[in-house]
Amino acid sequence: MILAVTGGKGGVGKSTIAYNLAAELDALERADSRDSRSNAGSVVVDGDLGMADLPSSRGPDLHDVLADRADPHEAVREDGPVTLVPCGRTLAGARSADLQGLTDVFAALERTYRWVIVDSPAGLRADVGLPLAAADAAMLVTTPEGAALADALRVQALARELDAGLCRVVLNRAGSNPATEAVADRFGAPAVAIPENEPLATAQANGQPLRETAPDTPARRSLESLADAVYSCSSV
Repeated sequence: MILAVTGGKGGVGKSTIAYNLAAELDALERADSRDSRSNAGSVVVDGDLGMADLPSSRGPDLHDVLADRADPHEAVREDGPVTLVPCGRTLAGARSADLQGLTDVFAALERTYRWVIVDSPAGLRADVGLPLAAADAAMLVTTPEGAALADALRVQALARELDAGLCRVVLNRAGSNPATEAVADRFGAPAVAIPENEPLATAQANGQPLRETAPDTPARRSLESLADAVYSCSSV
């Protein structure tokens, strides 16, 4: 399953949600002894070619893959708490990347991993549309602010045009009384609220999923619920 984590506005927490979702999906798969699929686990692809946010490391990255300098699997990093394909952080690397190769990258990874989670960039550029065009489903991430909700609605319209079904809406940094029902009605899809959480931000800054650093927090339980919904959908 290829899942595009998107939302339009920058800074709403797409990278944080994508990273933690992968950790929770892997935990659910390990716990489900009934699952005997050959494709194992998840991989997160940092699809923001110009402003990468996920942890980086030495070795080939997505820029190299899209410039035909490496195979998609050569760029996979499995030595951290979450398996991921990092993206380079240089302007030269971004310029050398051929966006049209993204679809082939996702397809190659999907043959190995059960979930390919694409951390999509902000905005409505071509590098946003390509993951949506290749995705089986989209997950919109927004905050309660009006500008973020408006941008998420624009991306939803693009996803609809590209036949990427909406899996869930994530209301990130929600307050004590999140308007999940109103958001669900507005987007026509179930909404999950992730409360404002300092341990979550700290864990992300240190390259760790919240389930490893603060497993008993409300934010972590919301992330687990989000993963459970994705897991159930992909098991159909």
